[in-house]
Formats: sequence, structure tokens, C-alpha cells
Amino acid sequence: MDRLLERVDTDAADGRYPAVVAAPRALVDPLFSKISSRAVELVIDGSEADRIAALSLATSGAFQADKLSDVASDQSAERLRQLSDEVSRIASTLARLSTGPDTTPRPMPAAPVGDVPQVSADMVRQVIRARRLRSRFFEEDLFADPAWDMLLDLLQAEIAQLRVPVSSLCIAAAVPATTALRWLTTMTDKEIFTRRADPHDGRRVFVELSRDASVAMRRYFAEVGQAIVV
Repeated sequence: MDRLLERVDTDAADGRYPAVVAAPRALVDPLFSKISSRAVELVIDGSEADRIAALSLATSGAFQADKLSDVASDQSAERLRQLSDEVSRIASTLARLSTGPDTTPRPMPAAPVGDVPQVSADMVRQVIRARRLRSRFFEEDLFADPAWDMLLDLLQAEIAQLRVPVSSLCIAAAVPATTALRWLTTMTDKEIFTRRADPHDGRRVFVELSRDASVAMRRYFAEVGQAIVV
């Protein structure tokens, strides 16, 4: 399977053909460790309709930047465009936060630890718990915000000095795994997240906050202070 996935990833990235890989949730980690090209669409625990939609998008060229295609009427393609726009907005906001107020966003040089606000792990955990409690009173998808949920989970892990595999981050996103992987890939492309291979397991990838995203999240919590953030 690993060799096949690597071949598909390389071929799709080279534009030889569009690709859709459908798999159960149990294979999220090994899949993500071998698939890095946006030309490959991952469908996790998808229904037949999900697979058909992904195949339709792939064959229409919606995932290939070098092809011209009319996908304006396709709702799935529109959702992907909206996701990209939303992540671009998040990236811009994080860039502003990581460089501080009234400055032009720029790559953050390595700063001494003392220059970055310290954040209580307890505070982050309370925010995550408060967000999860909402599902006891309302439909969970009413508040779907996978980008923020993943940012919070990675910040909590960073403070606790824990590593987060892809499968765990998908759970933290509180959305279907296919949707979570799309967000994860796009956030990585925007350099909000960083992929790091597990040195002890070639079929697993860890995800971390980028330096800028980490600084931005810590400054955000420092600004918010003790206010309730959900």
C-alpha cells in the first residue's frame, strides 16, 4: 500500500492523472504520511455519494490548477473555494498577530522565549472543554469551526510538549475526517501548520503549529486574558 500511495502521489502531483483515495478512518495516519500532493483527494469513511462527488471533481479538473474547467455550478467545488478563502483569511490574521500591532506582516525571526507570552495550559483546556460542551445542548455541526479547534488542540499539545498525529488532530477538529484533512492540508499549505515525520514510524506524521502561528495564538490568549473564549 505504501508503494502504491507514493506512486499515486507522485503521478498526481506531476499531472499524469487526477486521483481520489477512499479509505476507512483507521488508515488516516499511513495515508497522510504518503500523500502530500493537493492533486490527490482523500475521502475518509465516505458514502457512495461522497466518493462520486470526489471523482466528479477530480475528473472535472477542480483539483488541478493547470487545467481550465467550469466548476462554478458544482457545490463541492464551491465549498473548496470557500475553504481556501477562509484559510487565507486565518493566515492573514495570524500573520498580523505574530508580528504584533501596527506592523507589516513578515516572516517571524526566531525570537527568545521571553518575547513570547506564556499561556496557561489550563486556560486552553478550559476553552476546548467549553467548546465540546456545546454539543450537549445543540447540534454539533451548528458550531463547526475545524480551523479554530485544530489551532487550539495544537497549542495545548505544544504547551504540554506532546506530539499530535494526524488521526488525533482530525478527531479534535470535530468534523468528518475528510473535511478535517482538507482543512489540515490547506492550513499546511498556508504555513499555519507544519508536518513532521515520525522518526520511529514511517507511516505516521505529526502536525505542529508553525512558529508564526504559535506566537499568534499565544499573543491572542494574552490579549484575551481571563475573558471566556469559546
